[in-house]
Amino acid sequence: MSEVTFLNQREPIDEPGRALAAVGRSVLRALLDSLSAADLTDLNATAGEVTMRQLAKVGRIDRDKGMQGDGFEWAVHEAIVGGELKVTEPIAAALAKASPSFRSMSDPTSLLFGYERAKYLGFLEATVKAAGNQAVLLPDGQGHPFAFGPWVSVAAEGKAAEAKLKDRIKSVWKTDIFLSDQDEMRYAAATIKSNHALLETGPGLRLGIVPEATNLKAGTRRRDGLWLAVLPDRDGFMALFHDGFQAVAEAMDTLGKMSRGKYYAKPSVAGQKMQAQLEKYPTAKVVDIVAALDEIAQQQLIGVSTKLVSVEAPDWLLLKEKAPKVITAKPSFEPL
Repeated sequence: MSEVTFLNQREPIDEPGRALAAVGRSVLRALLDSLSAADLTDLNATAGEVTMRQLAKVGRIDRDKGMQGDGFEWAVHEAIVGGELKVTEPIAAALAKASPSFRSMSDPTSLLFGYERAKYLGFLEATVKAAGNQAVLLPDGQGHPFAFGPWVSVAAEGKAAEAKLKDRIKSVWKTDIFLSDQDEMRYAAATIKSNHALLETGPGLRLGIVPEATNLKAGTRRRDGLWLAVLPDRDGFMALFHDGFQAVAEAMDTLGKMSRGKYYAKPSVAGQKMQAQLEKYPTAKVVDIVAALDEIAQQQLIGVSTKLVSVEAPDWLLLKEKAPKVITAKPSFEPL
C-alpha cells in the first residue's frame, strides 16, 4: 500500500481544489505517456516503476512546448470521463450539432486514441474492445456508418493509412479522441489542440476541441468542416488547466533541478500548494502520486454539485516496456 497521501483532515479539500487535483493527475499521465522506450531503458524501469525525480529528469515539460498540448489532450479526455461540466456541456452541444444521433444525449463519453499510441502493448485492442463489437464510426455526409473496430485498426497506421481508408473517413487517423453518448454505439472522431490555429481538418473528423482565444470566443460554431467546442478560458476549464499544468511544471523543474520558468508564470495559491505536495515525494512512483491526486479528486463534500468519478489509467500506459538493451562497441578515438 502506498504511503503517499495529500489529504489533510484539518484542511478539507474544496471544490476547486478537487478539480485542480484531477488536472494534475492528467498532466502527470501525459508526461508518462511521453516517455519513449529509449527513455525507459535509460531509466532501467517500466512506465509503472518511474519515480517523480526520474520523470522530471527525462520528461520534456521544460523543453518541448508540445507537452502542454499533450497535457491538454489528456485533461480533456479525463474531464469527459470524470463528468466535469465545464467540459462536457460544450462538447455535448457540439456533438448534437454534428449529428442528429446525439441530439437527445445526456453526457458524452470518450475513448482516447492517437495513432502514435497504437504501438503500445494492448492499446489498440483495448480501444476496440471498449467500443464494442456493434460500434460504428459516423463519417462525413450522408450514408451508412462504418464498423468501428476494423477501420480504427487501419487508422492506427497513421499517415500511411490514408491510402487504405475510405473517402469519407480519409483523415480519421488524425483523431485524438472518439466521442459518443452513454449508449456508446456511435462514435464521432474529434481532434484536440491547445491552439485553434493548429487544428487539422479532413474527411472523417467531426469535432474540434480548443480553448478560447482572443480571436475565438467560447461556445459552439462550425469552421472548416468541423464543429468546434471552444472551452471558456477566464472562468472555465482552461483557467483550471493552465493552473494545474503550471503547478506540475514547477514541481518538475524543482525535482529535476532544471532552470526555473518565468518568475511571473506562477500557479495560483492552490496550485502552489499542490506543487509543494508533489515536491515532497521525489522517490515515490509516479503512479502512486497519481493515485494520491485521484484520492483528493474523489472526496465527497456537502453541497458539491458534481462528483468526478475515478479515472483509472489505461493498462497500456503502465505496460510500456524498456527497449532491448544494445551492447555498443568500446569507444575508440584516432590521435588528434
